[in-house]
Amino acid sequence: MILKIENLDLYYGDAQALDRVSLQVGDGELVAIVGANGAGKSSLIRAIAGIEKPRGGRVSFRGETITGLSSYVICNRGIGQVAEGRQIFPSLTVQENLEMGALLPRARDKLREQMGKVYEFFPRLAERRNQVAGTLSGGEQQMLAIGRCLMGQPDLIMFDEPSLGLAPALVQELFRAIRELNQRGHPIILVEQNVAVSLKLANRAYVLENGRIVMSGTGTELLNDDRVRSAYLGVEQSAAH
Repeated sequence: MILKIENLDLYYGDAQALDRVSLQVGDGELVAIVGANGAGKSSLIRAIAGIEKPRGGRVSFRGETITGLSSYVICNRGIGQVAEGRQIFPSLTVQENLEMGALLPRARDKLREQMGKVYEFFPRLAERRNQVAGTLSGGEQQMLAIGRCLMGQPDLIMFDEPSLGLAPALVQELFRAIRELNQRGHPIILVEQNVAVSLKLANRAYVLENGRIVMSGTGTELLNDDRVRSAYLGVEQSAAH
């Protein structure tokens, strides 16, 4: 078990964002977190990453408690994040953005080797290595955000709404990349608005409603669950199932 979360409580002031959330991610697993907007999905990612400090509960990574550690320390322990909205450095080149991803102590020694792997994984980034990142297309910027995360040599990758704002053809390419990363052995947490696709990719999934886990199971089980289908997949997709 690479990640274990037990009874996590998170508040913004008096408003509770997460209520006794418990979940786990096994080695090599792709785990999807499904829920409506405002259900607490991004709050969960931010709490794991150390950006938000939980009021209660425990987060363990590789058997060690990381609750309350700074985001930089957690990142250097091996939890990488591809944040919502990509958050690249628009005025830097593709190559400079990737170099920023390798500033972690765990990644500095293998910067060139890792950059070669990223360019091999995303050949389009190699073609555009000297291009200013702000001039890339949305899909290329998302590749760059993933590449920058990979530069930190993460043991676990968290994706927060990776397909947001991308054209449908690019979304398919993105999910292919996520699937391939998982097949190469990267455990992944996927928070994604496209529920059908994320459940098809997932080994296991959790449904988050109002900050609470209300259902869990394999991706296939949840994909075939009537409640999930009516709530998140819409009548048309349910009828077409």
